[in-house]
Amino acid sequence: MTVSAIPWQALDTAMLTPSAVANAKPQAKPYKLTDERGMYLLVNPDGARWWRFDYRRPDTRKRNTLSLGTFPDVSLRKARDKRDEARALLVDGIDPGSERKATKAAGEERAANSFAAIAEEWLAKQAARMAPATLGKARWTFDDLLFPWIGNRPITEIDAPELLKLLRRIEERGAHETAHRTKQRCGQVFRYAIATARAKHDPTADLRGALAPVVSTSRAAITDPAKVGALLREIGAYQGSLVTKCALQLAPLVFVRPGELRKAEWLEFDLDAAVWRIPAGKMKMREEHIVPLPAQAVAILRELQPLTGGGQYVFPSHRGKGRMMSENTINAALRYMGFDKATMTGHGFRAMASTRLNEMGWAPDIIERQLAHAERNKVRAAYNRAQYLDERTRMMQAWADYLDGLRTGADVVPFKRKAG
Repeated sequence: MTVSAIPWQALDTAMLTPSAVANAKPQAKPYKLTDERGMYLLVNPDGARWWRFDYRRPDTRKRNTLSLGTFPDVSLRKARDKRDEARALLVDGIDPGSERKATKAAGEERAANSFAAIAEEWLAKQAARMAPATLGKARWTFDDLLFPWIGNRPITEIDAPELLKLLRRIEERGAHETAHRTKQRCGQVFRYAIATARAKHDPTADLRGALAPVVSTSRAAITDPAKVGALLREIGAYQGSLVTKCALQLAPLVFVRPGELRKAEWLEFDLDAAVWRIPAGKMKMREEHIVPLPAQAVAILRELQPLTGGGQYVFPSHRGKGRMMSENTINAALRYMGFDKATMTGHGFRAMASTRLNEMGWAPDIIERQLAHAERNKVRAAYNRAQYLDERTRMMQAWADYLDGLRTGADVVPFKRKAG
């Protein structure tokens, strides 16, 4: 770059003034307006005005130039302050250019090793294994409960007292279970940082016993046979939309998780074979789940098929066929029928089935498999998936017949026996 010397030489012996800087006009070639002690304003043809400081490196004595920013973002006074800071480093034998590069590199390393950066990396690696709902909850935990307070902190500087202060903020609003789950997520991130050589200690281990214990409560569910019959009769008399009524009727028959029911797609069903195959991606345990359909469930689905069978979802939202049923629809319908949240919920149909089927004498392994609960022993799990399908098919039909009996007011005390 060729720099004109004429305007620069004219001001060589005078310090710049704010007005001289503000009124500096671009010319055909870049030119300098000098201040003092090696500082000057470089005016470019495009109108950009750069503050520069020329100095000699302490080690080699070679000439070097340091940028001090641009005007008007950096005023004359601020530029002089930056120059004086650089000169102070030179007095101590430190090259201000090298010091700036080292500081920038340290900042980049600090950002790369922040809690947020490592948490995002961990979450990206775990996302494929998580159910969508679990991933969404983890995302919310990081974005809303952790990142605003410790996201930018270097992970090696976060200690147990700092974490405890954050977790107690969550506890103070009564969210004790959320506080424990947040602590668990933090521990997963810290252990990942240790495994990748970016931390040496997991401070969550030092918080054992520091949080108030979670008092577990069972999900609201009706399990008394007489009350189950009354609930089924109320569902049969429901006057709302056919889509909601069919979902209510199907829920006790198949007792899947509420999210699995409302996300059901027609392509997952083989009504002729009386089977519903839920893809692994929709399941909490990330494994395909087979639901044998009793005759009563097939009849409900065939009744609904002319209405929603042309779309993707079995239970579409009333707001449009391209959307699934809202997660609040079933619970809202139960409230409309007079069942408050302390009495019955959409998830309660699972507890209802589990309780009654165990009382009826069906093998716990068959019930647990149909509930799609996790089997810790993978070999046993594979065996159970294959071995129990016939038993599960018989159980599901027997369960549907039992519910029919309760709905019509038959003897509510089932004959206790072992599954054949």
